[in-house]
Amino acid sequence: MGDPINVLVVGGGGREHALVWKINQSPLVGKLYCAPGNAGTSELAENVDIGAEDIEKLLDFARANDIGLTVVGPEAALCEGIVDAFATAGLKAFGPDKKAALLEGSKAFMKKILSDANIPTAKYEKLSDPASALKTLEKFNGKVAVKADGLAAGKGVIICQSHAEAAQAIDLMMVKRAFGAAGDSIIIEELLEGEEASMLAFCDGENFIMMPSSQDHKRIGDGDTGPNTGGMGAYSPAPVVTSQIESMVEKEVMGKVMEAMKKDGRPYKGILYAGLMLTDSGPKVLEFNCRFGDPECQPILMRLKSDIVPLLLASVDGNLKSLSAQWSSRSTVCVVMASGGYPGPYEKGKEIYGLKEAAVVENVTIFHAGTTLDNDRVLTSGGRVLGVTASGVTVAEAIDTAYEAVSKISWDNVVFRKDIGHRAVGR
Repeated sequence: MGDPINVLVVGGGGREHALVWKINQSPLVGKLYCAPGNAGTSELAENVDIGAEDIEKLLDFARANDIGLTVVGPEAALCEGIVDAFATAGLKAFGPDKKAALLEGSKAFMKKILSDANIPTAKYEKLSDPASALKTLEKFNGKVAVKADGLAAGKGVIICQSHAEAAQAIDLMMVKRAFGAAGDSIIIEELLEGEEASMLAFCDGENFIMMPSSQDHKRIGDGDTGPNTGGMGAYSPAPVVTSQIESMVEKEVMGKVMEAMKKDGRPYKGILYAGLMLTDSGPKVLEFNCRFGDPECQPILMRLKSDIVPLLLASVDGNLKSLSAQWSSRSTVCVVMASGGYPGPYEKGKEIYGLKEAAVVENVTIFHAGTTLDNDRVLTSGGRVLGVTASGVTVAEAIDTAYEAVSKISWDNVVFRKDIGHRAVGR
């Protein structure tokens, strides 16, 4: 074992707090930084006041502080080429380069890779003007997903149950430009029936190591009602993903997409996240993300027994083949506590009470997302504020423990779902 390395985590959400929490446990790490970080990361790392997309400043900081590994959390920085910039400077950054990150950066490109690799997905059409988009709707049975082609912070998908709803979604994206340039072109695809699940892997361009299954809860309201969000909670494992489905996804989805990306001259390194719909005719891919999901990252990393740093370094260096990862058999659940109004407009600067009381609940870790410090007070500063994450022997036990901790935390106009994990318990 060589000298400890300094590590920089880029981002300031719940995912990044979870990465900081896990990386901090490694004996291989010297100094740990997080840019820009949040109130939670400040307890484990030194927060650096640089935005996640300010690539030049991040590069200067990494050079000045002898950073041996930079771990990039958010997709926007990856799609803008942060990994390329660091590699050009001779620095190690974990994540896909700009060419490979297009797998998340463009839904149309992702669909092309799926069809090239013969990976099952929904029927779709790509459109770049509102008139032809409305005309294309006639080809579908009214039930469709309308998706902004570009990045929209996990919110650019509108599920439509009728022709009228779909026409409204097209207008919102292409005419009202609710997602800016991300909606310049859109994808209209058939609505798949089934249950969603996520499968993630560490990738090194050629080899990959699968992580256990998880399931996210996208909608803001109980019973999966209301608008889509960045994610209101997640749990791992997802009982709907049988070992048979797991090995099928490993071979027919992850293996094939890694092969297709390599063939396309875009070898894929970093985290590959497959969002799946488990239909009656087998798993179909809804989307790929080029980073950890947030909040899936929190329950997954809580189950990782291995040191994460060798996995991150091997992914960058292209030698994952010699490694494996150990996972806890316990179930984990993350409940997101958000600001009232999210995913629409919300107020910031509310003082959060009860964090110390919640933190002493056994088997609970509280990951901060939209939080900031004001002297010794923790204030809200984002839509999703906290990810209260718990483990248990069963998923039901983990759910009870998470909600016990949630009940101790409060701020003015807090919202959270009360049914995270309901499908797992139903099984």
